[in-house]
Amino acid sequence: MAADKSPIDEALLHGKHEEALLHGKHEHVEQQLLPTSGGSFCITGASFGRSCLNLSNVISGIGMLSVPYALSQGGWLSLALFAMVGAICFYTGKLIYRCMRADRCVRSYPDIGYLAFGRYGRTAIGLIMYVELYLVAISFLILEGDNLDKLLPGTVVKILGYQVHGKQLFMLVAAAVILPTTWLKNLSMLAYVSAVGLVSSVALTVSLVWAGVADKGFHMAGSSILNLSGLPTALSLYFVCFAGHGVFPTVYSSMRARKDFPKVLLISSVLCSLNYAVTAVLGYKIYGEDVQAQVTLNLPTGKLYTRIAILTTLITPLAKYALVIQPVTTAIEEKLSTAAAAVAADAENNRLTRVLTSTTVVFSTVVLACTVPFFGYLMSFIGSSLNVTVAVLFPCLSYLKIYMPRGGVGRFEVAAIVGILVIGVCVAVIGTYTSLHQIIGTF
Repeated sequence: MAADKSPIDEALLHGKHEEALLHGKHEHVEQQLLPTSGGSFCITGASFGRSCLNLSNVISGIGMLSVPYALSQGGWLSLALFAMVGAICFYTGKLIYRCMRADRCVRSYPDIGYLAFGRYGRTAIGLIMYVELYLVAISFLILEGDNLDKLLPGTVVKILGYQVHGKQLFMLVAAAVILPTTWLKNLSMLAYVSAVGLVSSVALTVSLVWAGVADKGFHMAGSSILNLSGLPTALSLYFVCFAGHGVFPTVYSSMRARKDFPKVLLISSVLCSLNYAVTAVLGYKIYGEDVQAQVTLNLPTGKLYTRIAILTTLITPLAKYALVIQPVTTAIEEKLSTAAAAVAADAENNRLTRVLTSTTVVFSTVVLACTVPFFGYLMSFIGSSLNVTVAVLFPCLSYLKIYMPRGGVGRFEVAAIVGILVIGVCVAVIGTYTSLHQIIGTF
């Protein structure tokens, strides 16, 4: 019936390019979720417990490695800011939930952008998500290079007459292992491995406890109460810890009882926050101001707990790289397909296009990872410029744009959201400037 038609129905269903791109995004994020039953992935039917695991897997990421460094940058009092960031990201997650409930056809983050701001809103948030995913893929390679160099120091290989060693060597090795996975169209097999991220987070915390008890001990020497100059970096890295809002709509859509999403969000946020906080405190109490951007690099070489922490840390990027980069390669493939629409394409040509596109994207991330091998600074930039936009600014603006005309937002809530927007803008501007200044200063 025409009266029942959603205002975004036509936009969601019109245009082969947009429809295929939207499907590619859905497929990408669905593959990062745990299967609901029978080993297959479906858009509905996930139980409450399964949804908690899915959302925890989304929130708990590589930010775990840098949270002790963030605490060292801001000092002990910055833990209050950590709690504030967690509360803000939880609230904006609830705003995304409300935006999803505003229209039955909203199925993804860009759809929320369309509902709130039209075609330009979808394009803008899609572009930001692509840039964020691309930079996260680069950070995966830097992470692999740093930790493998810690695990196997002094390794040298001669390639085409040139000696390659250290982090660059292991970045190339990681890229060579990852490359075939990016050629796959169906990445559902990797979803099981990507779930190891939860195990990796716990393993890292246990390893730090082990290191504190067996070797270094716990102390307050060399730690600061408050470091004003390091607060922008600390705040940016705290936002990295709670990234993942772009996937929230798919977790919501995959649930059997979607009305329980706020409860799932609360449980997942609290569990991940506790694990982050414990890891931050342990890392800072053990290593003080000497803690590195990846706390695994502080663990002593040759110890069993060091190998466990590093190996579990390495598995997640190897599995998730293809999942993270797929929307980027899919968008490029769609552009190429549109440009070559007049030429009949068969399955073999499509496969070749996918292989060449994926290979080119992987090669470009390797080049940039070797050029800017600064994990902490890169994560700070991602957190301040992109995560803040996706996790704070966009949900608040979309919620106000969708619900204020309907009279569904009270004055107190408007004031709270405006305050959150001010905080978000300040963190984005100051954090981006600080991280870019740090990156440029290293050359």
